[in-house]
Amino acid sequence: MYSTFLIAKSECMTCTNKTLKSLGTLRGVFGAEIDQINGKVVVSHTDEVSREEIAEALLALGYPEIPNEQAQEPEINYNEPSIWGCAL
Repeated sequence: MYSTFLIAKSECMTCTNKTLKSLGTLRGVFGAEIDQINGKVVVSHTDEVSREEIAEALLALGYPEIPNEQAQEPEINYNEPSIWGCAL
């Protein structure tokens, strides 16, 4: 099964890697992805671990879940340089 969590955006790759490693230590979790742009964490897991336990682990790592009604669309700043600009 998959559980999706909305979190504050993570801009630090080291923090993202630490979070993924920590989630991977939970019994029943066999994969996780963090979408840094949209502030989403998707965790693949069995029923050995509940969604609430994963949410508690994210909170302990400094990523409290944002309720859906408070979620916002990502803000795009078109004046910032883009990595895709280098490919042109």
